[in-house]
Amino acid sequence: MSTWLIKGVAPYGGDPVDLLVADGVIAEGSAAGAQVLDAAGLVALPGLVDLHTHLREPGREDAETVQTGSRAAALGGYTAVHAMANTDPVADTAGVVEQVWRLGREAGLVDVRPVGAVTVGLRGERLAELGAMADSAARVRVFSDDGMAVHDPQLMRRALEYVKAFGGVVAQHAEEPRLTEGAQMNEGVVAARLGLTGWPAAAEEAMIARDVLLAAHVGSRLHVCHVSTAGSVDILRWAKAKGTRVTAEVTPHHLLLTDDLAATYDPVYKVNPPLRTAQDVAALRAGLADGTIDAIATDHAPHALEDKETEWGAARPGMLGLETALSVAVLAMRETGLLDWRGLAERMSAAPARIGGLPAPGLVVGAPASLTLVDPAARWTPDPAASASRSRNTPYAGRELPARVVATFLRGEPTVLDGKATR
Repeated sequence: MSTWLIKGVAPYGGDPVDLLVADGVIAEGSAAGAQVLDAAGLVALPGLVDLHTHLREPGREDAETVQTGSRAAALGGYTAVHAMANTDPVADTAGVVEQVWRLGREAGLVDVRPVGAVTVGLRGERLAELGAMADSAARVRVFSDDGMAVHDPQLMRRALEYVKAFGGVVAQHAEEPRLTEGAQMNEGVVAARLGLTGWPAAAEEAMIARDVLLAAHVGSRLHVCHVSTAGSVDILRWAKAKGTRVTAEVTPHHLLLTDDLAATYDPVYKVNPPLRTAQDVAALRAGLADGTIDAIATDHAPHALEDKETEWGAARPGMLGLETALSVAVLAMRETGLLDWRGLAERMSAAPARIGGLPAPGLVVGAPASLTLVDPAARWTPDPAASASRSRNTPYAGRELPARVVATFLRGEPTVLDGKATR
C-alpha cells in the first residue's frame, strides 16, 4: 500500500491540517517517504456513498458496465455504490449478485454493493431468494424492485418480515401503478399545456403512506427511494415522529430541476419519478435540511443513445448523476445556506452508509482512508462527451456547476488524482 501526506487540506471545510494516509487508514506518526499531495484550498470529505446506482451489467453493457460506472463514481467522489437489481438477468439470485460484486472487486475503483430484487424477475408475484442473497459473498442487505413498486401489500409485508431477520432493508420505488398508467411527466399545469399524461403526486404519496404503516406494524426497516413531492415529505415527517423505522433519499435532480424543463420536449429531462414543481423542490430541500429525508442518492440511470435520443413518449426515463451529484448538492443546499460541508457529508456519506449497512466513514485516525478532496472554488461545465459513463444523458450539459472533485482515495489508494481517474 502507498503512503500519502495530504498537506493543508480542510476537513469538512474547517481549519487546514495535514492528513497522513498509510496502510489503508488515516494514520499519525512519521511521514518519511510519503508521497506528498498539496491540498491547500481543498476540502476533505469522507468518501461518498450512493444508495441508488444503475450499472446495467449484466445485460445492458451498451449503456454502462460496472467498470465504466465505477470510474464515473470515483470521479464524482464516491467510494461505495449500491448497484440496483434491474439488470438482465435480474439480480434476484445469489449467483447474479455475486457476479456484480466480483465485477466491482475487479474494477477496484469503488466498493460495489449489489442490491437484491425483492421479487422474482421484478414481477411482484413472489419473493426472490432474499436469504440466499444475504448469505452470499455479496452480503446483500438492501433489497428493491426499483422501477417497479412492490404493489401487493401482502407481498410487501412478507418482504419486510423476511429482511428483519438479518437486519436488511426494503427500498421501495413508491408508485401506485394504477394511477400512473401512460404517465409521461408530473401531473400539473405544464403537463396540461403540453398535452402529456400526468404522473400525480398522490401515486407516490399513497404508496409511502401504505408502506410506513406496514413497516410500523411489522417493526421492520423501510427505505423510500427518490422522494419527489412535498406531500411525501409530510408523510415521512409524520411517520418518523411516530418512531417508524423509515429512511428516505432524494436525488440531486429533484433538488434542482423542475417540470418546466419538459416544455423543451428534450427527453433528457424525462425521469421516473418525474421532475416536479418549484414548490416540491423547496419542500424536498427543507426536508433534507431538517433530516426528514436522510440521504442524497443519485439514481444514476445511463441509457444507450437509441433509448434516449428519440421522441419524448418513446424515450426511457432516467438521468446520469454520479459525476455531478456533489456539485448539484452544493448548488442546491450549500450555496443556499441550508447545509454546510459537514451536513452534506452526513447526507452523502454517513447516512447512506448506515442505511446500506456499511462501516461508518470518517476522517479520524484509524478510520479507513476512503475520502474525497473537493475544490470548493472551482466552477465547471459538464461535457457529455467527456463523461466516464458509456452514456451521455446528463441534464446538466452546458450548465455551470460549483465545486469539483480533485482526488478520491479508496482505503488509501488513489482512484482519482488531479481530477482524472488513475485507471
